[in-house]
Amino acid sequence: MFIDRVKLKIKAGTGGNGIVSFRREKYVPLGGPYGGDGGNGGNIIFIVDTHKSTLLDLHYKKHLKAENGFNGKTKKMTGARGEDNVLAVPQGTIVKDLTTGTVIADLVHPGQTAVIAKGGRGGRGNWHFATSRNPAPDFCEKGEPGEEKEIQVELKLLADAGLVGFPSVGKSTFLSVVSAARPEIADYHFTTIVPNLGVVGVNDGRSFVLADLPGLIEGAHQGKGLGHQFLRHIERCRVIIHVVDMGAQDGRDPIEDYKIINEELGQYQYRLLERPQVVVANKMDLDHAQDNLKRFKEAFPNVEIFEAITLIREGLDAVLYKVADLLDVTESFLLSEPDEDRVIYKFEAQRPAFEIERVGDHQWRLYGEAIEKRYLQTHLNTEEELIRFSKVMRMWGVDEALRKAGAQDGDIIALMDITFVYVE
Repeated sequence: MFIDRVKLKIKAGTGGNGIVSFRREKYVPLGGPYGGDGGNGGNIIFIVDTHKSTLLDLHYKKHLKAENGFNGKTKKMTGARGEDNVLAVPQGTIVKDLTTGTVIADLVHPGQTAVIAKGGRGGRGNWHFATSRNPAPDFCEKGEPGEEKEIQVELKLLADAGLVGFPSVGKSTFLSVVSAARPEIADYHFTTIVPNLGVVGVNDGRSFVLADLPGLIEGAHQGKGLGHQFLRHIERCRVIIHVVDMGAQDGRDPIEDYKIINEELGQYQYRLLERPQVVVANKMDLDHAQDNLKRFKEAFPNVEIFEAITLIREGLDAVLYKVADLLDVTESFLLSEPDEDRVIYKFEAQRPAFEIERVGDHQWRLYGEAIEKRYLQTHLNTEEELIRFSKVMRMWGVDEALRKAGAQDGDIIALMDITFVYVE
């Protein structure tokens, strides 16, 4: 089964909690705080495996989790780190964050790895908080939550050249006679329902990867037919081989076919018409092929056309030489993706530590990644920790921001699952 797009919910491991402990040993006066840190949570990691060709494995894993970090121990010992969840993906895999729409990683090199979701940092033990004023703190930190995302994993084939054209124009036959690939070939439309790859060897020793894609029809870029869901596989191709049925067996006009396919390529989002095209006039052994070819050359006088009969491999050597020559001088189309190791980490502009929203009469809500993370890392079961958390919010300017927003003495302030009273 060919699966090239999967949606997943992923969650990296939460960091382990720090602990409260004190050194109590004979002959060691004033031993002081001794609680260790929690271990970091495990990451969600993707690694390129050249033996993979589809995303079938991920298709059955709707939720991915990594192991949480372990709590700290006495004697300032750090807890064990959570185990990473490492998954193998095919070459050409792109990972997108569905919430922000940004590309997290583009994996194109064998063995390449990318951290898709980072595990949370382990909480600090109480020995970190010892000061001259408070040499024996009885509080610690909870572990930081791991990143949680909803992602879309896409596979875009890493082919140098791609075959395009209407259904049943001879693309699969072309691939079968120039490579060792064995796509299904039959005399009906949409025989090819999944992309096929083959390695093509040219007589002069050069070689390239060729993709046979499901046939396009008019309106493919809008989602009609089968070809629309595979247009993305042309994005990485540097050369397009446009196969036209000059025999017009199905009653179609080769001139109109050529125009329609180029229109679909032009309407698609990724500059497909900027790639060089090699036009192959196929099925030249049929009755009306020569007449149609003459009309085609008159309609497109500046287009170089290669006559061929793919079934018996006639005329294909010239096509392969031309494609190889174009590949030698055509650079990769990087689209919007940088090429520094082809691993992308796009971060949004730095968000404020907190935001304020009025949710009712004398009711407010605090939210924001930083303040919520700090809350989740704080134990609020002692007065000392409550005071410490209050100092952090005051230092961040929460009190002043609430006052400017219009909060009054006695108003209710909500932060995640707790509420407290605002006091001037």
